Amino acid sequence: MVGATGPCGPLALVGGGEWTDGCDFDAELLAASGGDEVLVLPTAAAYEHPEKAVATAVTWFARLGGRARGLMVLGRADAEDEVNAAEVRASRFVYLGGGSPMHLRSVLKGSPVWEALLDAWHHGAVVAGSSAGAMVLTDPMVDPRGGALTVGLGMVEELAVIPHFGEENAEKVHRSIALAAPGLPVVGLPERTALIRDPDGGWRQAGQGTAQVFVSGKPAGIDALPH
Repeated sequence: MVGATGPCGPLALVGGGEWTDGCDFDAELLAASGGDEVLVLPTAAAYEHPEKAVATAVTWFARLGGRARGLMVLGRADAEDEVNAAEVRASRFVYLGGGSPMHLRSVLKGSPVWEALLDAWHHGAVVAGSSAGAMVLTDPMVDPRGGALTVGLGMVEELAVIPHFGEENAEKVHRSIALAAPGLPVVGLPERTALIRDPDGGWRQAGQGTAQVFVSGKPAGIDALPH
């Protein structure tokens, strides 16, 4: 199930390689937001030059006719800041970039910024997360340290994603699929590939690669994903 009541905005889970050639689905997401601005949270890249991540997003969305700007929610104090929460709540398109999913989860969990993101999404805003950003939006989420499943933030429940699919350590990928609870869909997402949930609850894929869905250790289709 999805952790929401009523219609939500589009949700995009991206396998990585965000804001680069091949991510043309971002133009569609921008149009769906009804505006031309994207609010980028480089939280997961807090220790990896987050300003560079924002600069990449600015350049990319300018090519698509939009404007990106960063909201530097890098630590817990930033996520507790009501001014930052208000910015997120007012946004029509929020994008969580890649980096460390464990840091991203610890910064956002139970914070005003996280509650604001849920509120914005519940009121129709577009939300996208790439790599770490995609991982934490689900519950459970894949633990990058070993591939087992752990607690995610749960914007989407009963779903886990493996980003960088095809490039990740094969042993960890196998562990994630094997350790998933029976009936739990685990989706391998290649870079520059998005799994998009439309407001009607249906899922589809977009981008360069092909999403691979596994349920109870066996290949399955996108129709196995929670609505």
